[in-house]
This record gives sequence, C-alpha cells and structure tokens, in this order.
Amino acid sequence: EKRSIYLYIYLFILLSPSIYRPKLIKLLERFIYIFCCNLVLQTTENFSFTASPTRARKVVMESPGDGCCDHGDFGFAFNDSNFSDRVLRICIYSEPIESTHESPSAAELRTSRRVKTLHISSPILAGRSPFFYKLFSNGMRESEESHITLRINDSEEASLMEVLKFMYTNRLTVTTGIAVLDVLKAADKFDVASCMRHCSRVLRNLRMTPEFVLAYLNLPSTILMAASFQPITVAAKQFYAVHYKDITKFQNEILSLPLADVETIIASDDLQVKSEDEVYDFVIKWVWTHFPETKDRREIITNRLAKFIRYPYMNREKLRHLFYNDDFDPEFVKKVILEAILFKTELPARKQGDGNTNPDRRFVERAYKYRPIKMVEFEKQSRHGVVYMELKREMCASLFPSGIVFSNVFPMGGEWFQLMARCEMDSFGLFLCMKEREAGSFEFEFEFAARLKPAQEFVSKFKRRFAFKNRIAVGTANLFAIPWTWFIEEDSDYFIDGVLDLRVELTIKD
Repeated sequence: EKRSIYLYIYLFILLSPSIYRPKLIKLLERFIYIFCCNLVLQTTENFSFTASPTRARKVVMESPGDGCCDHGDFGFAFNDSNFSDRVLRICIYSEPIESTHESPSAAELRTSRRVKTLHISSPILAGRSPFFYKLFSNGMRESEESHITLRINDSEEASLMEVLKFMYTNRLTVTTGIAVLDVLKAADKFDVASCMRHCSRVLRNLRMTPEFVLAYLNLPSTILMAASFQPITVAAKQFYAVHYKDITKFQNEILSLPLADVETIIASDDLQVKSEDEVYDFVIKWVWTHFPETKDRREIITNRLAKFIRYPYMNREKLRHLFYNDDFDPEFVKKVILEAILFKTELPARKQGDGNTNPDRRFVERAYKYRPIKMVEFEKQSRHGVVYMELKREMCASLFPSGIVFSNVFPMGGEWFQLMARCEMDSFGLFLCMKEREAGSFEFEFEFAARLKPAQEFVSKFKRRFAFKNRIAVGTANLFAIPWTWFIEEDSDYFIDGVLDLRVELTIKD
C-alpha cells in the first residue's frame, strides 16, 4: 500500500505544473527516506547496533504509536551532521512562553537568553515521539524546512536535552529523583512515551524523601493517573501520610505545602492527633494562610478539603464553631452536624462487618490520642447523662504494664469531665476526672458499666457518690476484679468483636 501511495505521488509530480515540482520532489524524497527507515525496522526488529562506519545507516526506529519497542543505541548519531537531515534550533527564554514550536520573530530571538542548535535525524525523533512526527509531517511550512525551532524556558533546557539524547540511546544520565522528575515532565510535554516508561522504572527504585514526594505529587494529573505511575503515586501518598502523620509536630512545615499535598495528609486514617478538633483547626489555619478572600476559602474547603474532616469525632464546642464558620457552605454544615449529633447520641451496638459505606470516610476513626466518646445528651446544662467509650483489644494490650489512655473531655452540668483508663497493679482501672474549677464544690453520682458476653448487655461494675472540690480523679484500679491476664485473654468475656465497650452514667446533684 505504501509503495502504491508513493507511485501515485510520483505520477502526481510528473503531471503537476513545473513551478511546484521542486518542492514536491523534496517532499517525496523525505517520504522515501522515512519509508526506508521503517523498512529497516521491520527487518531488524531484534537488531542491537554497535556503532561502526560500515553499519551507520542501519537505523532502527519506532513507529509513533504507544506500543512501540525501544530501538538500539544510536548515540553516535546524536548531533552529528553526517547522520542528520535537519537542524533543531532551541530558543531558550528566561521568561515563561506560551508556544513550544512556533517560529519566533527576530525581536523574540533577541530577547531570548540564548539559542542552541542541534543536528537531528527526523526519522528517529518522529519514530519516538508523536509530537515530532506531527511536526515533521503536518504539511505546514515548518515540516518542509530543514531548520526546526523549539521554544522553551531555561528551566527546561537540561531535561529536554536528556529526552533528546534518550531518543537516540535509550539511556538517561541523571540519577537523582528531582532530576528524573524534570525529565519525566519534559518527556510528557514532548510525548516521548518510551522515556516516560523508563523514568517510571527508575523512580520505583529510588528512595523517597519529603522533597521528592512534594515534587512528584505536583506533577500533572495526566502523569499521576497513568497506569504505569500508579504504584509510585500510591507509595508517594503513603510516604507523605506516614512522614507527616503528626501534624502538630510538623505544622509549620505542612502549612507551606500546596493543596494536593495537604489533601493527601489529612485524608490518612493514621494521623496522630489528640482529636479530630486538631484536623479541623489545621484546615482552617491552612486556608487562611493561603487564601485571604472568604470566597476563595469557601470554594477550596467545599470542593477539596471539607470531605476529609471526620465531623462525628469532633467535640461539641468545635461543632458549634463549625456552625458559625462562614468558610464552610451552610447546607453542608447542617448536614454534617446532624450526622455528628446522631452519631454521638447513638447507643453503641455490635456491627456486622465494617458497616461503613460512606465514600467520604467521615465515620472512620483515626488513631486519636484522646479516645472519642458518645453521649445521650447534647444540651450543655444537662445534669444527667450517659457517656460511652470504646477501647480496642490492641489498645488495651498496649497499656500493660503502666500505660494510660484518656477520653475527649465532655461537659456535664456546666463542668468538664474526662475518662481515664489505665493498667494499674496488674489490673484494668477506670477513673472519672474533673477539669479544675475556680472555687466551690459539688456532689455527683457515677456508675461504671461494661458490655459482657454472652448476653452482650451492659453490666454495672462500680458505683459511687462523690464530692468534687479540686481537680481530682475518682474510680477503681480494678474495674473487673480480675488479674490483667484474665482480662486480656483471647476468650475474655469483656471483648466483643475485639472491642471493650464502657459506659459511664453521671448525675450531678443539687
């Protein structure tokens, strides 16, 4: 079919007016040249070339499609006029430019920082890159000229040279992560798929650092979403989530990160924070740092960040703050606050399976330092309420021999309380703590209960009446009146589906 096409072109040239024949003949010569190179490719598919004068014309090139195979080493031909049919003129600008390959005017040439020229083989470049294939064969004036012009920024010079050399040699000379990422961006820009695949293989073997991950996650989405880069993208996000899981420790550093990186961090289930309140506070602080206008803050929060906050695990004071926060969409706020209230007042019950089908993961608990609680009352001045706290078996096991875990603080009758579970004297202890008050005292009554097998009902384990005068903790050092080993064993009656359910009923007396 190709031979027939060239024959028709030749006949067309013979029958065309003489004034057009020189250009048409030149075009035909170029077509024949490319055809011969393709013919060599078909007959030498598995040929590995070693540079020598007698074999210099055995050029192996790829087709411009995505499924092409890598050719041999043609480094000998790079920037060599003996093996080139065109001159590539690279105009390097210090200021951002809009177009890549439009011919610059004389004035533009004068304002560019410098011009670099290379001798290139159009079949090799066209076979490796659809960008160059289109540039050399689009029938426009540029495709007929022996000099082709590219315009780039000075920051792209080194990476473009690497890509051009790769198209001849199948090798990169750069080895650092940041440099490979620069080459990857250039390969994506000039549509050199084989170079992108090579970069992917190199990047998988590099050690990840915060600087590398920051640069990688800010690559164009077309790269991050590509199948060959998915393993790297997943690993980069996991690295970020692990490295910055303590957002209070790295807060100043994280505040300077771009939006995509912040999304990756606050989306993690493994954040080490005291409570979800810290995540909410961080989001507010970050958007105020980067977006001074209310309209911009609301847009970023609504469309990008709001879905990563676990509202059911925020305390009531933060939920009230959220209700009056103009940076959030009012309808969204009403929805998530209602969800949070229902979640907090819902009685704990054993679930069948995960039960979490929420796509935003708002109900997935993180690794909080202070344990979340649920309450049956939400009114601030209520003098009677019931508080529920869950502890996983792994968390209880980590308390031995002298560990402590606290709950979030909660209000009751105008006072603030907190639960404390601990391993004390080879047993499981539970205490009710009151936050320090300015003066005076009051009486209250409390009862500790736990859900037990086989009935899976709450059973009272400790009940007292006490008068608070100052900051103090009251409770029992051995809630279940058994040794620690009996409490934590695999067939213990106190863990249902691997979770210890605790209930505290609190009444403040007049």
